[in-house]
Amino acid sequence: MGRNAPGLTDRDYRRLAEFRFLLRRFLAFSEAAATAAGLTPRQHQALLAIKGMPEGVAPTIGHLAERLAIRPHSAVELADRLEQAGLVRRTHDPADRRRVVLTLTPDAQARLAALSAEHLGELRRLSPSLLAILEHADTK
Repeated sequence: MGRNAPGLTDRDYRRLAEFRFLLRRFLAFSEAAATAAGLTPRQHQALLAIKGMPEGVAPTIGHLAERLAIRPHSAVELADRLEQAGLVRRTHDPADRRRVVLTLTPDAQARLAALSAEHLGELRRLSPSLLAILEHADTK
């Protein structure tokens, strides 16, 4: 795409800028909330990814890497740190002993539940602005 994409209006740029602003505001909120809960933002992302895997998908290292868009060896290191912090347990998949499944400890579940409630509240606050942007994404 060239520098001057045909058909883009000043309104389009304002919507994109507002969308990025709202995303960044949510991410800043998320990072601060995770830190206040005694977690790094990456730990929070990992706990949420593990708990929120799509139905029928086991939370393995490979799936964790995919969901966080990190390399598998980075996911292994993250899982190691989560296990050392008492936030996850590793168990072998009974159907395939080569696969290791990650499960949240009760402490991790409690922290994640509190953080998720806060995050849903923040999404509710931002949703009118986000919806307005998304509803007009296809219109000129």
